[in-house]
Amino acid sequence: MKVLVINAGSSSLKYQLLDTESGEVMAKGLCERIGIDGVLTHTGNKSDEKFKFDIAMPTHKEAIQSVINVLLDPEKGVISSMSEIDAVGHRVVHGGEFFSDSVIITEKVLKAIEDCVPLAPLHNPPNLIGIEACRDVMGPDVPMVAVFDTAFHQTMPQSHYMYAIPYEYYEKYKIRRYGFHGTSHKYVSQQAAEMLGRPLEELRLITCHLGNGSSICAINRGKSYDTSMGFTPLDGLPMGTRAGNLDPAIIEFLSEHENISAAEVINILNKKSGMLGISGVSSDFRDLDAAIADGNARAALAKEMFNLSVKKIIGSYIAEMGGVDAIIFTAGVGENDRSVRWDVCEHMEYLGIKIDPEKNKYRGKQMDISIDWARVRVLVIPTNEELMIAKDTERLVNEAKAK
Repeated sequence: MKVLVINAGSSSLKYQLLDTESGEVMAKGLCERIGIDGVLTHTGNKSDEKFKFDIAMPTHKEAIQSVINVLLDPEKGVISSMSEIDAVGHRVVHGGEFFSDSVIITEKVLKAIEDCVPLAPLHNPPNLIGIEACRDVMGPDVPMVAVFDTAFHQTMPQSHYMYAIPYEYYEKYKIRRYGFHGTSHKYVSQQAAEMLGRPLEELRLITCHLGNGSSICAINRGKSYDTSMGFTPLDGLPMGTRAGNLDPAIIEFLSEHENISAAEVINILNKKSGMLGISGVSSDFRDLDAAIADGNARAALAKEMFNLSVKKIIGSYIAEMGGVDAIIFTAGVGENDRSVRWDVCEHMEYLGIKIDPEKNKYRGKQMDISIDWARVRVLVIPTNEELMIAKDTERLVNEAKAK
């Protein structure tokens, strides 16, 4: 099956066309500056060559039409007819409590996604716009699937997702831990089971999606059991620019002493904190490493705080699940930053966790980096959320056809 994967933002739209049987990315690209002037960057036609076009994109509809046009282009495209696209998989950030799995998009599904807008006001509206644009351009006969960042975490026990605030706020506003990066956590857990040669349903895994945005997930017998992000992606680990866990009274304190609104404090916690706020250098871990090499103490402090936070959460999840079979590192930092992996797993030999320093030298490659005698395997697995979206889309479309 050929599946077009769409990730629509407010003024951008990422796409990939994948062959689900081989896992091949046939083409990919990015539409930017939608509503301004429009730029499309495209890679396809069996090459790594990038093509850049200035195309008027007043709305997402023109962006989708531009994507279809470049996929059909005789020189730069990869298909000869739009009918070759069997289905479309849409990344949708928030499914609230409505969805515990990906779903074929219907009017009822669209209404539920719209109902979740208050939970993700920056993300769900453009996701909806992307869906409607695809329907307008591709017509009603092309099946479309919504794949939610939050759905995988809907299996968490209530004691794990509730906050200790008056219960009425959960009933009125659905304030609870939702978790994010679910598609990534789901994908790497399935890959880990294959690597270990064991059924996912008998494994206790901890997946560490570490990048500019970071979250950790305890996966017990194939299901999300706990996760570090909460009501919003601001919760959990300190990240590139996000503060992560902190005393909520700090918000009022800063508001009073800096004479700024609570919304402005939240903006600082989202965009000016984390690695950037501590180091004063950058939100990018590669920049931090360069600064550390030059003796920058604050950059070193930022990474130390990040690594310690990851270690703490891993330890708590091992306690929650009564053990762990494997720890998985994924995403930009998890796949490529050797020092993060080493520091996180250091001094955990008593739990059966030990990284082989030689194996840990590899970057961005799927492999077991544990020392031979380690009871708990430490795996590096490059994430592939687009392939997971395509596979979910294929599964649901085939199930619908079989009915």
